[in-house]
Amino acid sequence: MAQLEVRDIHTAYGLSKVLFGVSFDVEAGQCVALIGRNGVGKSTTMRSVIGLTQAHRGHIEFEGTEITRMRTHRIAQLGLGFVPEDRRIFPELSVWENLDIARRRAAPGAGTWNEERVFDLFPDLKAIRRRLGGVLSGGQQQMLTIARSLMGNPRVLLLDEPSEGLAPKVVEDLAAQIGRLKASGLSIVLAEQNLEFVLSLSDYCHIMEKGEIRYSSDPESLRRQPEILEQYLTL
Repeated sequence: MAQLEVRDIHTAYGLSKVLFGVSFDVEAGQCVALIGRNGVGKSTTMRSVIGLTQAHRGHIEFEGTEITRMRTHRIAQLGLGFVPEDRRIFPELSVWENLDIARRRAAPGAGTWNEERVFDLFPDLKAIRRRLGGVLSGGQQQMLTIARSLMGNPRVLLLDEPSEGLAPKVVEDLAAQIGRLKASGLSIVLAEQNLEFVLSLSDYCHIMEKGEIRYSSDPESLRRQPEILEQYLTL
């Protein structure tokens, strides 16, 4: 049984249908990517999994527990972490306070994330731990958002467009840090437009268009099919 199973989910905002039967699995320790242009349904898929926008059809299971109609805070308590595209740090709190407010005890037998471990992954945050979140750069805010999610000790981490709006060097550093998370055994769902970022990290890729998964493959196979990349990913 997969750690996270998404089965035939359909999601709408009011009368506007956005997702049309999205299905995918995440095995323990995997990084699974949702790729596609803006507006294809990647973020809505992530929001549906974490419960911020409930799917009106289909099923989502996390470690054998049905979470499709569950409230977001309960889903988080089960061990799903979410890093939203718009980051949503607390601007009036310091870096340390942003981390401390998200602290949650790890499940028995799971690795524990605390300040020491987070600062080892993101050493830049340690140097600015007393700085207010509202004055951080975009890259620093992204690191803080991921670090804050880790303080909740998730077993699966949903990353929504983590490289969006960041300088190339920052994106390179972020890819290395996410790679370390994957190497630690954390399962990751990555929604992204940056193809090289995705291919360097993922074990399996799903290309989305118009609210559906249109093509799925491992990254190596995808690199060998430029016609697929041209069809679904080139602007």
